[in-house]
Amino acid sequence: MEIASDAFIRYLATERGLSPAYQLSVRQSLDALAAWLTGRHLPLVEVGTEDLSAFLTDRKRDGLSAASLRIATVHLKVFFRWLARHGALEMDPAEPLMAATPDPALPETLHAKEIEKLLESIDTASTLGWRDRAILELFYSSGLRLSELCSLRLEMLDLDDGFLRITGKGNKTRIVRVGTAARETIADYLANQRPALVTRRTSSHLFLSIRGTPLSPDRVRQIVKHRAKFAGIEQNVYPHLLRHSFATHLLERGADLRVIQELLGHADISTTQIYTHVDRQHLKSIHKRFHPRG
Repeated sequence: MEIASDAFIRYLATERGLSPAYQLSVRQSLDALAAWLTGRHLPLVEVGTEDLSAFLTDRKRDGLSAASLRIATVHLKVFFRWLARHGALEMDPAEPLMAATPDPALPETLHAKEIEKLLESIDTASTLGWRDRAILELFYSSGLRLSELCSLRLEMLDLDDGFLRITGKGNKTRIVRVGTAARETIADYLANQRPALVTRRTSSHLFLSIRGTPLSPDRVRQIVKHRAKFAGIEQNVYPHLLRHSFATHLLERGADLRVIQELLGHADISTTQIYTHVDRQHLKSIHKRFHPRG
């Protein structure tokens, strides 16, 4: 099992080009299976569909959520399909497995007025103030993931036309729109603030620390939380919350779901459809509040 797991992880890294985070997630699923098989003295080549079902049932009893159970099932299906295709197994025992359907968890969002409050509270009299305002404007304007924002370089930005070229999950490249307010803030940051942060060793990353180095994801999280706290927003604010707000506010104002999918970089429309639940909740609350018999 250990040899097969190592070979599969190498395949994910070298041939599929999947992220280290995804590789780690798969590794955790396979390690859990390996421990379960070892406890039952069951060799990998003898594993059947009933064994895998029993393993997943035990994982559920151990408290694994429906969402995590679904992910683990997908990992097993991909792993055993790969083994069967490479002749390590005569058949694929995971093929009949059905992934658990998780309850839809509605994403948290901020109201548009709270977004405005957050942005307007930042003092732009300082270099770091302009930088932080540009970061938050871009998160909300373009719906970027945290990793995407931290990896942004100057050559990926076209302020004249208002677009970014982003390489997201699975090394897929997409073009993202940058709104007018974000463009103006970023243009000022580039012209008047970023040069003050540049050192001889500075790379072409867009957002820099006071030492001239690229901002880490942890540092960006701290910046977002600090700015939200200063703005007096009691809700827990984090980068992905701004991404959720970006998508939800677009949908509330009539944007097509397929367009939102493209902007977010979702490979599957089903991932984007979670925002339709948020929109329905919004419509329900408006109806209840304003209809005479709501």
